[in-house]
Amino acid sequence: MKYNRLFLLVAFIVCFVTKSFSQKGNYRISNGIGITGGITQFDITTDNFITKSSNGFVGGLSSTVDIPNRWYNISFGMQLSESSIDISARPTQLSNSNSNEFIDYKMFAAQVAMLMHIKVVPEYFTIGIGPMLQYNGKLELKDEANKGYYINNYSNLTAEDITNISQFNINGAIGASVGVKNFKLKAQYIYGFTNILKRLNSETIDASGGVNSFKGNQSMLVLGGIISF
Repeated sequence: MKYNRLFLLVAFIVCFVTKSFSQKGNYRISNGIGITGGITQFDITTDNFITKSSNGFVGGLSSTVDIPNRWYNISFGMQLSESSIDISARPTQLSNSNSNEFIDYKMFAAQVAMLMHIKVVPEYFTIGIGPMLQYNGKLELKDEANKGYYINNYSNLTAEDITNISQFNINGAIGASVGVKNFKLKAQYIYGFTNILKRLNSETIDASGGVNSFKGNQSMLVLGGIISF
């Protein structure tokens, strides 16, 4: 996965604002960094496939610009994740499609976000919202033995056919964090505004027996913690 450009961009932002102090009028603007880790629950909302959300993990780095006498602060950050999703399939074309056998996929992603955090209770409880850019890899089968399975809702579509999803996506994120100054618990919901399955529409694949146009929006729930410095 080529995350180097995204990582360098966020590293530059962090280095630019970390541990610096400035004066603007009567406000003392302070900056710091945070290290995030947690678990994810990932799914794709689509009419094309029968999906089931599954768990993964996430880790990241963020930089926060805080103005004490204002009702908000701003953060810039990047997080790397490995998420999983289960999609209903059958071992042969003639197998019973109602068997609901799920095969496992995983997806690596790098997400860069700029969030505004509303200080509900300053230093203890905030609500964050903002846009997020995402670069992700293809869907990868966890078990190569499943690549010849046939996706339910389609006659001839195989598990390997649907791996080449769109790799650049735009998301929206909303969440909350609660705790003390240097450690907070975090819950965040990420929704994909763009069609993560769009690239499948340009692939030469057999979509007979099902919906010919592929459309899906990712959803990701993140639960974790933040250590701040």
